[in-house]
Amino acid sequence: MPTIPWPQPAVIAARAARALARLRGARLLHPAGRSFTGEVLVRGTSGPPTGVRLIDRPGRYPATIRFSKGSPTPGGWPDVLGLAVRIHRPTGRPFDLLVSSSTAAPGLRHLPLPRRRFTGTYSSIMSYRTGRRRLWLAALADPESPDLGHDLAGLATAVAAERPGLVLAVASAVGPWRPFGRITIGDQLNARDDATLAFDPVGNLPEELRLAGPLAWLRRHTYRGSRAGRGVGAQSGGSTGLTV
Repeated sequence: MPTIPWPQPAVIAARAARALARLRGARLLHPAGRSFTGEVLVRGTSGPPTGVRLIDRPGRYPATIRFSKGSPTPGGWPDVLGLAVRIHRPTGRPFDLLVSSSTAAPGLRHLPLPRRRFTGTYSSIMSYRTGRRRLWLAALADPESPDLGHDLAGLATAVAAERPGLVLAVASAVGPWRPFGRITIGDQLNARDDATLAFDPVGNLPEELRLAGPLAWLRRHTYRGSRAGRGVGAQSGGSTGLTV
């Protein structure tokens, strides 16, 4: 009898993610969230440069920002919280930075940790490679910024009352976080824009960066499947109104 070829694991992951997103009618991961316009101000890093121009060189960029809960748990319950930041560059693809609630401690920055409040440390969990170096990126709480609340409604209220922000930082596996910029959160997007907004953390990267680690391929295909299940593209939505 002829051998029936089995689909490759990447194909299975993409198909499963597409089917689940279509069944849910929403994102496979982090379905409940709030999206905002914003701005990213890059001041550059202290100490040796990272080799990534977007991090090392001062600049100001429009941004699209989304806070989310990892699962559909009630408002104030502990959950793995998410923050997605799309940095709209003047040329080329945007930079989609996706970070999850974690801790600033060097030995734990690669672990997603549940918490109750949106204020706190968000880490990229997975590392990036630039040349032979590995980097982690983070959005840290700004001590001068107002509290972001413990649920999505409280978050929206805090943003509407003031313009809170977070500190962007970079680190090695064991080194301290080195601030290089700041995120300022702006006006809230409507529910339709939030629903159509889609991020690609693997494809939308600066030229000098790539995601590292054995799960990078899984992230690539599950996000692709989730977008297909919702019928959106890898750069859909955003503060510039661009949909491709």
